[in-house]
Order: sequence, then structure tokens, then C-alpha cells
Amino acid sequence: MTTPLVIDAHHHVWTSDYPWLASKPEFAPIRRDYGVADLRANLKAAGVDRTVLVEADWGHPSETVEFLHLAGATDEIAGVVGFADLTDPGLGATLARYANHPRARYLVGVRDQVQGRPDPGFLARPEVVQALKTVSQHVPTFDLVVRVDQLAAAAEAAAAVPELTFVLDHLGKPQVRDGDAGLRAWREAVTPLAKRPNAVAKLSGLVTEADWERWQPADLRPFVQAALELFGPDRLMFGSDWPVCELAATYTQVKDALTEVLGRPDPDILGGTAARVYQLGAQ
Repeated sequence: MTTPLVIDAHHHVWTSDYPWLASKPEFAPIRRDYGVADLRANLKAAGVDRTVLVEADWGHPSETVEFLHLAGATDEIAGVVGFADLTDPGLGATLARYANHPRARYLVGVRDQVQGRPDPGFLARPEVVQALKTVSQHVPTFDLVVRVDQLAAAAEAAAAVPELTFVLDHLGKPQVRDGDAGLRAWREAVTPLAKRPNAVAKLSGLVTEADWERWQPADLRPFVQAALELFGPDRLMFGSDWPVCELAATYTQVKDALTEVLGRPDPDILGGTAARVYQLGAQ
């Protein structure tokens, strides 16, 4: 019997000159180069087989081009979620450029840094919905990196573009550190999106929404349990959010905490959902 692959659906690599790393003093511990050698060491320690490499807020298509080359040269990287600016008049041309890349088969989706846009309703704007329809013509998924107050618009976008699968990063960034109050606010906001059949979510990034110094797996449990109730395991996937997670936990601690909260290794969450949603078997 073949053992299912364990897939990390969300991690990054970067160099220390990424501008956002210098934007806040608390990011100092992760303001360094993180490359394939670092990734492989963490995968081996945590028992992870394959990964999805996600754009890391460089803010330019050149990063995606570089990541496609990297995926082609790195067995562990099964797919890339690239960068796409939904307000760029040249969005279609950028996506076509990706499609013409010699390693385009590794591009499994794109995302915009929506969390940095002030408007909570950004994703529901007509011109943005049209941009998402353009995205759907080139890739099967769009990753949602959004704040809790942007989840309502995300649900509207998912309803307006049913042909595109929307992948919610970090569960929509609930305020884990706020306990029950954070849970209530997030659950109310995420429920309409969870009702959309073309929406899935990543159990990722939760440790950095908790208290970095004092978090425990028990702090994550109510959010994971609510996600299981709302999405089900076949629409949830594990993501380390490494190296960002190192602000609060090691790669292995993140994976172990999720396994503890789940009570058992779930084959959908730990690989099956990511393989299906990102079409990782197609490479």
C-alpha cells in the first residue's frame, strides 16, 4: 500500500532585501536569506514530501518567473502560486507570460496582496471581479491573503467567479490571540465564503496570529475545529507558512501542533486536498 504524500501547501523562500522585512522591527528575526537548502532541512525534520511555493510579496512578476525556474530544479517543490496585481491593466499579458514560461506547468495559481489594500470591499469591485475572471482563464486557483474584514467581499467574489477556485490563506487571519472574541468575529465573517463550493482554506499562519511567545496548541484548537465544521477536511490543507512561522514557532512545531489539534494525521488535510486543488499530479 502506497503511503500518501505529505504536502505543505504554503511556504516561501526569499532574500533579506525584500522590502517588507525591513518595514517592522519585529520582523528582524526572519530578515535573512531563506533558500532551498533551508527548506530541505525543515522538510526532512518534519516528514514533509512535497510543497507549494507561494509568492512572498516582492510585488513583481520577476519573482514568479524565478520561482518557476526554482520549482523545475527542486524535486520537493510541486507547484508555485505566483504574483498577480488585480489592478494592473496588463494582467492578461502577465499571465500569458507565465503561460509561455518553459516551466509553466508548475504554476498552479496566483495571488494578490489583498491584505495590504485598505478597502474591505476590494474583491467585490466590478473591475476586480473582471480581473478574477481573467485569472480563471489562465490558472485554476486564486489564493486569498485577506484580513477578516475582507472576507465578506471574498465571498462575493467567489460567487461571481464560480469557475475559479478560491484558496483562503491562513484561514483569513483570525485574531487567535483574542481568544473567544477573535473566534466569534472570524467565524461570522468566514461562514459565507465557506458556503461557496469553489472555496477551500489553508490551516496555516495561525501561530503568528496567536501570542508569539506563549501560544499553545490549545489556542489554535477552536479555530481548527470551526474550520473543520465549516469546510470539512476535503476542503482544508496544511500549510507551514515557513519562514514567517519562525516568528513564533519552528516548522516542525507548526506541523506537530496541527497534528495534535486534529488528533490524528488526516490524509486530506496533510496532502490530499492540496494535490487535488492545485492539480499537483499534473506536472
